Amino acid sequence: MTKADLVNAMAEKAGISKTDAEKALKAFTDAVSEALKAGEKVALVGFGTFSVGERAARSGQNPQTGAKIDIAASKSPKFKAGKALKDAVQ
Repeated sequence: MTKADLVNAMAEKAGISKTDAEKALKAFTDAVSEALKAGEKVALVGFGTFSVGERAARSGQNPQTGAKIDIAASKSPKFKAGKALKDAVQ
């Protein structure tokens, strides 16, 4: 499902215009992004939880040259599905 498909589905289910559905989707993604950037969790009961995972610095190896490289620590977004979402998919 693409973003356009999601906007169309939201508009149809909520009985709103596609423009309003797109604004709502943008507001949702912006709010989640800002919360994760601030280090907060976003929990939607029954749907799932968005959080930030941290990866420690480590050493790696370039597969082409075999040279050792240092990989910096980083943060990445994570999503854990809630029970209701898992049950709906089954």
